[in-house]
Amino acid sequence: MGEESLNQSTTPRARSVEEFGAMMERLQKFELENFRPLEAQPGDVFITSWAKSGTTLTQQMFHQLRTGGDMDFDDISRMTPWEDSAAITDSDMNMPQRASPRGFKSHREYERLPAGCRYVITLRDPVETYISFHRFFEGWGIERGAISLEEFFPLWMMGGPGGCDYFTHLLSWYARRNEPDTLLVNYRWVVKNKPKMIRRLADFCGIELSDELATLVEERTSREFMFAHKDKFDDAMICAAFEKKLGIPADSDSTKVQEEGSDPAKVPQSVVEQINAMWAERVAPVTGHADYASLAAELDARWDA
Repeated sequence: MGEESLNQSTTPRARSVEEFGAMMERLQKFELENFRPLEAQPGDVFITSWAKSGTTLTQQMFHQLRTGGDMDFDDISRMTPWEDSAAITDSDMNMPQRASPRGFKSHREYERLPAGCRYVITLRDPVETYISFHRFFEGWGIERGAISLEEFFPLWMMGGPGGCDYFTHLLSWYARRNEPDTLLVNYRWVVKNKPKMIRRLADFCGIELSDELATLVEERTSREFMFAHKDKFDDAMICAAFEKKLGIPADSDSTKVQEEGSDPAKVPQSVVEQINAMWAERVAPVTGHADYASLAAELDARWDA
């Protein structure tokens, strides 16, 4: 069928890990008309948390800070363009932005991002990311009920379009936790200490923060506010690309903002054991932390000081 759009009858949502992988490969084969890779500038801000680790919350916080409250957009990733998926959405990464500093989304490790910029990363417990990742794809890119939580592990390891695996990402940014160009924070700390995070992010980005703006940003990054405006946080651009190129309708509730958080207790013990084994092999020897809770405590202590 070449580069023609595929309809729903020939390209259903993925029913297996292999089908999902093939689907992502097909997305790379379409002719690009508007795509231009990013030409980074000094002062650019990359919001580059791993998938399902607080990226959308931080994008919204950043955009509200730099614009003073702009909500006139259809997709937060149009305001802070997603570099990893720009070829899929056929986007020009250098389009003018509404305010400065320029901001971009990514799920990548430091080594694959432009040097000389500023980087904001929220880290999250890997088991929490697992259930949230599965919840996001099921019923949209994946046929509901087709890929169990046990079978989802290879897709979790992929980390999303253009990304990397969880452990590569964490180790890359943990190594830069003391660098002045890097703001590395535990996602749960951000949720519990949002006023502090708003002020730290504003200072990090060189944005003047009044008490009125701080109050506005806190309100507009609440779960209640973002859920009420969830159509702005549902990856509309990439969903449209899936529909146009693969025939997968963007009609599921794939929003990043859920009325209630995902429950990590639903992750099967066999999956938890796989994740823990990889942590013990890759993360513990480098960081000295036996689990995520220990690493998060180190980061929290830094920002609580």
